[in-house]
Amino acid sequence: MKLLIINPGSTSTKVAIFENETPILDKTIRHEISELAKFDKLSDQYDFRKQIIMEQVEASGIALAELDAVVGRGGLIKPLAGGTYNVNEAMLQDLRDGVQGEHASNLGGLIANEVAKHIGKPAFIVDPEITDEFMEISRISGHPWLKRRSIFHALNQKAIARRYSADTGKKYNDMNLVVAHMGGGISVGIHAKGQVLDANNALDGDGPFSPERSGTLPVGELVDLCFSGKYTHKEVKAAITGNGGMVAYFGTNNMMEIEERSKTEPEVKLAIDAMIYQISKEIGAVSTAVNGEVDAILLTGGLAHWGYLTQEITKRVKFITDVHVYPGEYELLALALGAIRVLKGEEEAKVYG
Repeated sequence: MKLLIINPGSTSTKVAIFENETPILDKTIRHEISELAKFDKLSDQYDFRKQIIMEQVEASGIALAELDAVVGRGGLIKPLAGGTYNVNEAMLQDLRDGVQGEHASNLGGLIANEVAKHIGKPAFIVDPEITDEFMEISRISGHPWLKRRSIFHALNQKAIARRYSADTGKKYNDMNLVVAHMGGGISVGIHAKGQVLDANNALDGDGPFSPERSGTLPVGELVDLCFSGKYTHKEVKAAITGNGGMVAYFGTNNMMEIEERSKTEPEVKLAIDAMIYQISKEIGAVSTAVNGEVDAILLTGGLAHWGYLTQEITKRVKFITDVHVYPGEYELLALALGAIRVLKGEEEAKVYG
């Protein structure tokens, strides 16, 4: 069976075609902040992203009619258990409305549905970012007006956790694992016996800062800034997501450029080390959810290719348990496998709504 996989990220568009579990097309198109800045809202990127995807498919020489299904990255829909879901009208409406916020992944299900509808095949999403398996105490923020939400890189975190389990001959549901996904956004989750009990909200202001997100900010100062009259609501939101982190400090989310600049600019080196420190603190923090009884710490995502970053994190957290590095991400394969399980009848697609 052939599957088209669509994965729009904050700084990239990834397109793949799998024949069963083997990729026969695998392309990553990276976007500079300046390229995306011309779009007022993330939803305005729909045609831009779709055109990129269709150009890659056309260049592959594989006809759309050959596909058995189209799979999109999940998006910020209503909280639900992990698994594979059919894209339906209720989901499409919530993706358009951004019921839990705006993110490029919202476009995954929308574009997948349009392509699948055109060829009369099913469209799916798998383990979306809002996968919610939190403990009740993880939801308490400190004020009843606000509630902590489960928004993290669920797809890749679960894929890496399952891969580590397979590599070690153990069962995902039998282990406690800390997984740190480090890319345009950074999320750190505690996987306890197959359930993600807690994770920082990597989308809009929680946990470590990243190439383009602010992470946790001093709350009192943020409140003062919001009511200072200097910035609009839109500008403050953008400062937290998209224009935060390294973008705010140095005007770029390109970590290769940041790394090069750190060799001659002390302030850049300091910011890198601060990001590493914050990631390490988050790993230590979520370990308390299982009383420190962690079987392994897994570092993944695009930034895990960077030896300096993974080595420095390892130095800080190895007292907890062993650290293993899985550079890059396995989201495309995870999306394909989720659809394959359904198409083979190994599990039923879940219904959203």
